[in-house]
Amino acid sequence: MIASVTGRVAAIAPNGVVIEVGGIGIHTHCTPGTLASLKVGEQARLATSLVVREESLTLYGFATDDERTVFELLQTASGVGPKLALSMLAVHSPHALRVAVASADLKALTRVPGIGQKGAQRIVLELKDRLGTPDEAVDAALNGGRRVAVWRDQVHSGLVGLGYSGKDADEAIAIVEPEADADLAAGRSPQVASLLKSALRALSVR
Repeated sequence: MIASVTGRVAAIAPNGVVIEVGGIGIHTHCTPGTLASLKVGEQARLATSLVVREESLTLYGFATDDERTVFELLQTASGVGPKLALSMLAVHSPHALRVAVASADLKALTRVPGIGQKGAQRIVLELKDRLGTPDEAVDAALNGGRRVAVWRDQVHSGLVGLGYSGKDADEAIAIVEPEADADLAAGRSPQVASLLKSALRALSVR
């Protein structure tokens, strides 16, 4: 298994990055949030997961080891393959996914393209004992885990109201989600105004 790759960022595409390792360009599929943290010409390290199929070998890269762990755990649910697992991490951070599953927040899960109501119910049922329930996720579930969904909806509406497409808004939200997670972990409600500013900055430097 290729657990990580470290090297110079040679190129960045909409769905992945090429990192030069020992003179070889290795393409890894990444979430928009991970791609936004990379710059061509700079050194980077990605935690990786190799998906082996009869006809292909596909490498997926993540900013953190925890993202890779969650990516692999998501695929233990029925109907969740690597592409859908990556989409889930593009929309939600690992923490947010744990909160959504712990609190059975179906609305948050169905925000991921390709997941319907029944699929979300199945994911909650199958993953509730696999993703783990960290203290902050349980706390959010007991005290209204929908706090996670509220800030997302408000930031999304704000960006769309400013003329950005729904896709642009989703990508920006994925980038600023760690900021909101930090607030939640500290017991604070995410500050929508601050998150909106961060999202606008992220969109302006794409």
